[in-house]
Amino acid sequence: MKEVKTMIDIVILDNDQEIVNNEQSKLVTSVLKFAYDFLKLKTNYEMSVNLVDNQKIQEINREFRNVDAPTDVISFALEEEDLIDLPDVPHELGDLFISTEKALEQAQELNHTVDREVAFLAVHGFLHLLGYDHTRSPEDEKTHFELQGKILEAYGLPR
Repeated sequence: MKEVKTMIDIVILDNDQEIVNNEQSKLVTSVLKFAYDFLKLKTNYEMSVNLVDNQKIQEINREFRNVDAPTDVISFALEEEDLIDLPDVPHELGDLFISTEKALEQAQELNHTVDREVAFLAVHGFLHLLGYDHTRSPEDEKTHFELQGKILEAYGLPR
């Protein structure tokens, strides 16, 4: 019997929806693949991560959340009814938008590296795409933040 390897495919895009291949995109891909393995996920997924500036994320925040201000990360999970289950075709998990400008600001405020902040935002958003939501209850918030902390610590980027 053939062993099926589960995996996650990640595409990193910029403001103009062009594929990005730089150190930051490699970090995001690496930390998300690590999180996938850490969580022992069995479904093949694909997703996009958009590394954008404050202006772009503010436009998205205004359009989809009615908040006219930049934010650090926005997750757009694919709805259950949008999923198509085909053999050997990864499930589209959704899209993340990370403001690299906001990540830099927050890294400076929190006195840690930009890499740590970008990784934190990627893992935070990834957990949202998987259904974790820290806004429903204090217990959900505790679960979400503890899990992302464990992932980042195991990856080598503790707080």
